[in-house]
Amino acid sequence: MVATVAGAPGRTAARQKAPAKAAARASTLGGIRGRSKVSRFAAFLLGTIWLVFVLAPVYYMVLISFRSPAQYLTANAWLPTGGLTLSSYSAVFDSSGIGTYFRNSAELAVGTILVVVVLSLAAGYRIVRRASRFSAVSFRVILFGIAIPIQAIVIPLYFMTNKMHIYDTMYGLVLVLAASLIPVAVLLMVNYLRLIPRQLYDAMAVDGAGSWTTFTHLVIPMGRPVMAVIGIYSGLGAWNNFLLPLILTQSNSNMVLPLGMYRFASSNQYALNVPVVMATVVLSVLPLLVLYIGLRRQFVKGIGGFALR
Repeated sequence: MVATVAGAPGRTAARQKAPAKAAARASTLGGIRGRSKVSRFAAFLLGTIWLVFVLAPVYYMVLISFRSPAQYLTANAWLPTGGLTLSSYSAVFDSSGIGTYFRNSAELAVGTILVVVVLSLAAGYRIVRRASRFSAVSFRVILFGIAIPIQAIVIPLYFMTNKMHIYDTMYGLVLVLAASLIPVAVLLMVNYLRLIPRQLYDAMAVDGAGSWTTFTHLVIPMGRPVMAVIGIYSGLGAWNNFLLPLILTQSNSNMVLPLGMYRFASSNQYALNVPVVMATVVLSVLPLLVLYIGLRRQFVKGIGGFALR
């Protein structure tokens, strides 16, 4: 009876403290939710501002491409007033050489993507699966290429391509561009392939699979996301490259789109048709947009894989 009476005040005090703790917890959760709402609003506001800054030049470029030279000089630059026309796009397609520039850029981009993806995939698989001194040294040598800017070796590249008789050829340009992109591609490939659990390799080895079977049935299917990342990276670098085509080509038959656009603009220094130039730029962006749309899912998976590492 005494124990019961003695324990009653303790239970009463605990019951009195419980609402206070609940109130404090609710106040803390309310503060966290309030800060979360503020942070989300700040992120939304900053993202909107960034989006406006990014899309404004694109909007301006597309709008100007649908104007005639007279409308470009008189109409409002930011409003679709004064009438729109497709004359600039027809002028682009009627221009002699523009089709050749597009074809050469497409060949350069496709060839560079194939070479970079295949070589980086093979090198990454070899480096990850062969824990030898040779593989480690080879990986370091490949990564050393990241520290060498391509601008610093354009003159040696010019003499090398001349000595190898591949100067002013598309396959020579593909090889040089692929070599400049491979170090970063191998780094991405190695870091991604290391995410593949070693138990999967061991399971395939137990089933009697050789190196080639493991490579084709395990590494390639699981490496598709990083292959998409490298494909977009290589395609973008090849399609937009200006310096190497300028140094390593000279004939009009091997001229790529960025170089052709530059020569077109510089040859019309005093009578530049801005809408035609903008239309050419819009058309040059479309293949990259199609490449990204086609590989966006694998690209997001590849970036997500690096983020989870």
